[in-house]
Amino acid sequence: MLTRFSWFFLVIALISSPSLAADKVELALQEFRDAGAGSYIDAAYGYAVFPSIGKAGLFVGGAHGKGRVFREGTEIGKSTMTQVSVGLQFGGQVYKQIIFFEDARALREFTSEGFEFGGQATAVALNSGASAEVSTGGGGRTSVTVANGESSEVDSFGFNKGMAVFTLSQGGFMVEVSIGGQKFSYEPR
Repeated sequence: MLTRFSWFFLVIALISSPSLAADKVELALQEFRDAGAGSYIDAAYGYAVFPSIGKAGLFVGGAHGKGRVFREGTEIGKSTMTQVSVGLQFGGQVYKQIIFFEDARALREFTSEGFEFGGQATAVALNSGASAEVSTGGGGRTSVTVANGESSEVDSFGFNKGMAVFTLSQGGFMVEVSIGGQKFSYEPR
């Protein structure tokens, strides 16, 4: 008999992608470009792409996803992200995530054993129906033109401690994506 906790992790396993084909990674990269992260893709020393992360919560929450890690455009390994959280939460969501590394030190830190984002980490949530130009220069205001033609100004954060994180929602009914507490494993190619 499955407990509530077991059901929760079964849901996470079902909504996160079981396989990680190269075409899913390429498609995710194109979607991030289309949403405005192209300047990061072109300028970053490296990046980790997670084409599908499943997140669910009912008081206890969790997320899981598999990705590929690149240095200067060449794949160097695989990564798995897991996250467990406790608190007032309900719902489920699937999203894409990309982590950019400004330099070799940031990539080395990410690929070290047991890398984890702390509670102070932030992500820029992009809308796949939006077009934005974000700067790798460390912040400021960014003009975003949404699919319906309306423009608005949003803050862009730039690299923080050598890393920048972007997410794209794929669907679900959780309002916010939190990256605090995400743990990563890395397997070299």
